[in-house]
Amino acid sequence: MLRTAVRVLVGLLALVGAVAVLVGASFAARGISAKNAPGRAETVVARRLRSIAIPRAARDEPNPVPASADAIREGMEHFADHCAVCHANDGSGDTEMGRGMYPRAPDMRQPATQNLTDGQLFYIIENGVRLTGMPAWGGGSEHDATDNWRLVHFIRHLPKLTPAEIETMKTLNPKSPEESQQDEEMRRFLEGGEPSKAAPAPHQHSHGGKG
Repeated sequence: MLRTAVRVLVGLLALVGAVAVLVGASFAARGISAKNAPGRAETVVARRLRSIAIPRAARDEPNPVPASADAIREGMEHFADHCAVCHANDGSGDTEMGRGMYPRAPDMRQPATQNLTDGQLFYIIENGVRLTGMPAWGGGSEHDATDNWRLVHFIRHLPKLTPAEIETMKTLNPKSPEESQQDEEMRRFLEGGEPSKAAPAPHQHSHGGKG
């Protein structure tokens, strides 16, 4: 038992050392710029470290929210409001924000994401990932946890997302005050009323007790 623990510790320290060398070499060669995407070796090591850093109990935790069309729909609505700005409605990561991150926002339809366990996906959503653009969305409440487990169901659904679902998500994406005002003026015009000059409050979706 002790020998196994020592081997695991040595392996972890070796990985940490490898990452430190890669990061140091990257900074020396390219500075702190986020314009270039991480290299293959850095990506492999970082993903391995992330996997090791997630506790086994969290990795093996089953999704307590039953899989259903309603769970996927609610996860989709939450994703469109919170996640699509970086990850895109289709999960590709092909957005202005996602393309500018270091590392880039991943294409979550691909095996690198889809092969993670439900527990791993939930842990990443809840806790975020240091030194990346992934924030922690866990607010500590049961409501937040349920929302995040529904997101896990929706992430599983991303490879099967339909064009109709993407169009629905576009209506749920956060809008700037200017876009909200334009939509309100168009609505008033179609209803035969006078356009409003005051911009309505932008769409908000509370999370973690914060509006």
